[in-house]
Amino acid sequence: MSRLEINRAGELDVFVRVVEQGSFSMAASLFNMTPSAVSKLISRLEKRLGARLLNRTTRQLRLTPEGCVFYERGIRILADLEDAEQGAAAGSAPQGHVRINANVPFGHHFLLPLVPAFMARYPDISLDITLADEVIDILEQRTDIAVRAGPLKSSGLVARKLGQTKMMIVGSPEYLAQNGTPQRVEDLARHNRLGANYMRSMAGWPLLGDGATTLMPMNGSVRISDGEGLRRLALAGAGLARLALFQVREDVAAGRLVPVLEAFNPGDSEDVHAVFLGQGGYLSLRVRAVLDFLVENVNLAR
Repeated sequence: MSRLEINRAGELDVFVRVVEQGSFSMAASLFNMTPSAVSKLISRLEKRLGARLLNRTTRQLRLTPEGCVFYERGIRILADLEDAEQGAAAGSAPQGHVRINANVPFGHHFLLPLVPAFMARYPDISLDITLADEVIDILEQRTDIAVRAGPLKSSGLVARKLGQTKMMIVGSPEYLAQNGTPQRVEDLARHNRLGANYMRSMAGWPLLGDGATTLMPMNGSVRISDGEGLRRLALAGAGLARLALFQVREDVAAGRLVPVLEAFNPGDSEDVHAVFLGQGGYLSLRVRAVLDFLVENVNLAR
């Protein structure tokens, strides 16, 4: 069969949708095809490429290493096709579906409040938002953009910096009235130091002491899966918490939380990035629109 007889863009589109939907049947419904027809199409594609792209089980589909490469390059190609078609259309505007994964504090304090303004500017773009503090595999989770705080690990992802935020130890007035306000680093030994249980969380709190930064381990009786839950525990008087300044700025101003040990704060900060698949400059108009909007409107310093 000649290349002209093979609808390679169509096959690629089906393959990408299978990966994004996570099943043959859900992808089939998008193309008005039967699941068996989609399965046969993928098998023909694998045979032509001479490589297995998907490992199939009764419960899920998982990309092989070759499938990951093919998927990543495939979405670039489809993004180029989409941009070419939209660019040729009169009055073209970004459109389509964008999946976003963001850490919970950023989501509550910045991302969700920006959604109405984004919708007003880009009515043809729909958003699928997941908030979680665990670092995800963008490719495996079929995510277009992930917002991550802290140092970035080496990867094939592209990152755009959204800003940086300082950290602060805080406690509620009620907790401090009952347990005392720590005046020295050593005083933390008798306080309930709340922490997070997700893998990227720090092992302790960095604090200045004797001219050097030391790490005070967390010994709290409660650990929680997201930073916004940690803030709520501190507000409820469960203990002390070390949180991003943007999370607690309004609480501190209103007196709901009180900074402690600021004289020993090393002044460290966390960078916040939006990461995405886009090596070589390949990025669809809809994803670029979301990224540009975040960069334009997110101000972590306010």
